Amino acid sequence: LDTVAKNNPEGTSDEVAKKLGIGSCGAEYILGSKTHAYTPDQLAIELTHKPPTDFTGKLSLQAVKAVRYLFDVATGWRGEIQPNNVMNRVLFLETIAAVPGMVAGILRHFKSLRSMERDGGMLNMFLEEALNERMHLLTFVKMKDPGLLLRGAVLGGQVGFGTFYGLAYIVSPKFCHSFVGYVEEEACATYTKIIKAIEEAPEGSEMAKWRTETAPEIGRSYWHLGEHGTVLELMYAIRADEAEHRDVNHYASAMKKGDLAPVGNPKKQVDMALKKYVKDLMTV
Repeated sequence: LDTVAKNNPEGTSDEVAKKLGIGSCGAEYILGSKTHAYTPDQLAIELTHKPPTDFTGKLSLQAVKAVRYLFDVATGWRGEIQPNNVMNRVLFLETIAAVPGMVAGILRHFKSLRSMERDGGMLNMFLEEALNERMHLLTFVKMKDPGLLLRGAVLGGQVGFGTFYGLAYIVSPKFCHSFVGYVEEEACATYTKIIKAIEEAPEGSEMAKWRTETAPEIGRSYWHLGEHGTVLELMYAIRADEAEHRDVNHYASAMKKGDLAPVGNPKKQVDMALKKYVKDLMTV
């Protein structure tokens, strides 16, 4: 922005930012370490399930099932997908979903300081995950302003779940990442149902409006949806985020010392580039 401002001497960088429509929230999506722009292939998410193979995995899966039941009761989710139900669910969901990544990042940061060793990019990845989940929330609050009851539930959820997850992570990071992996499986399934409900909604219904309704500006900017990006396209992008968190946490639950973060892994990036190069050659 400072460079742009130099070329526009009549205004400061703040004024230029306002002209560009960025505003004070620009740093929310400009300073991230990952570009959240998805290709059509990346948006075609497959619903997967990792069968638990040991006691920790089985325990985490059962814990998720119990939490899912309580969450369904708390948000009034009975299978009926309507805009108000969806908003209540995702608003509360994203306030909780943003906790694990931050807890993992902070505790891994402290461990790195104590051991004076690198972390293989894991803490950066989990902090990015937490910020990404928070962006889901900041986008959804532009679609519905939460009432006092929901805000109170969020406060209680932070105190209860935040304390539980922090203590659990100290005892068993493996359990915690397995737990989050299964939570994200549920999140992918939920967003898939929402997407299907939008696409199949009768013309003129409330859900059908999301096929053409413009997504909040902060969401269009963060996920690079374009000037006319819709709520439906927003849901596809958020589901892709959740699928990445699912795979990352399942990976982290089984990783060994010395393993690198799957996101930003140099070897993985080179492999992906080579595969794309070969695919492009084959389609010429």
